[in-house]
Amino acid sequence: MRDPGSELNKLREENLYRELKYGASATGRTFHSGNLSLLNFSSNDYLGLGSHETIKEAVTETIASFGVGSGASRMLSGGTTPHLLIEKETANFFGKDSSLFFANGYGAALGTLGAILQKGDTVILDKLCHASLIDGSRLSSATVRTFPHNNVDKLKKILNSINENDQKKKRILIVTEGIFSMDGDSSPIKEIIKLKKQHQALLLLDEAHSFGIIGESGKGIAHRENIINGVDFLMTTFGKSAGAAGSVVVSSGTWIELILNRARSFIYSTAPMPSQAAAALAGLRLIRGSVGEERRISLHRNIEHLCNELQIPKPQGAIIPLIIGGELEALRVSGNLHSAGILAPAIRYPTVSKGSARIRITISANHSEKDIAFLAKTIKPSLIST
Repeated sequence: MRDPGSELNKLREENLYRELKYGASATGRTFHSGNLSLLNFSSNDYLGLGSHETIKEAVTETIASFGVGSGASRMLSGGTTPHLLIEKETANFFGKDSSLFFANGYGAALGTLGAILQKGDTVILDKLCHASLIDGSRLSSATVRTFPHNNVDKLKKILNSINENDQKKKRILIVTEGIFSMDGDSSPIKEIIKLKKQHQALLLLDEAHSFGIIGESGKGIAHRENIINGVDFLMTTFGKSAGAAGSVVVSSGTWIELILNRARSFIYSTAPMPSQAAAALAGLRLIRGSVGEERRISLHRNIEHLCNELQIPKPQGAIIPLIIGGELEALRVSGNLHSAGILAPAIRYPTVSKGSARIRITISANHSEKDIAFLAKTIKPSLIST
């Protein structure tokens, strides 16, 4: 039998060993651990809503009314009014018929892909799609194909290679993201939709990193590009811009009904706490209102400020990857930042491919102009040396 210690040693030798970090207070603009206080440039709380009083009040009030635990799966007795409300309002917000709330994005991806795909179907993913989408595709029993990142020509060739006669009773599903989590760029969504229509395929778009910060009222890439009708399944999470937790998939009523009946991660999981659904709902309402608009303006101002300081192109989202290359060098840069009072961990294989280790900077509306200037000043020497 393999010794787990030897496997851990190998990870250390390859500079791929990881350790957990524990904060001693709410994680927001700063990260407190022991006696350390670090400027936090690693959080996905893009709008800084994680500690917003409205969300905290929603949680407190819901606990007072519904208690803490949900008691059972949604299919038994675990469903509550907050679950119903978050589903109704997300369907309305994204302009779809129906929505289903999951405990987290990973569960939503596995459940959705497993529900709509089966043996004989084909799922085609952008190579840089999130691990949850890759795992969900593999577990679905469908044939899994990948295309190089944002390479529409290769996607077209894959679609052309699928025998149309074999697809009369089978499904082709294309999977991509609004904003990619590690590279921070967006997909050529309009071109992808043209191809999916030509080949009578379906499209799943993950808007986890674009929801809340892009488009009118933070509705994401699909709404900004006015192609929401070409998206068959839209997924997003509430653990990022919404400052809460949980995930939804929105689609037509028929598709959601099928997912409800087949998604194993939904059927066989205890329902998310009612207070979690209430927190997600409060976050959604903040995003679509004046608070969300004000914070989007602040966020994009901060992003532009940092990009100007570092003389790099402005990304569409709030993720700025600083590619270092080697794992050891990325750890060194992250360590230097940590010593200076900045939390920005090194991202390494298998999260990204070998040789493309990076510092993944994420910006928040809560960062001050002084914070941004300090980050730029601190990180510039490391970028020059690499």
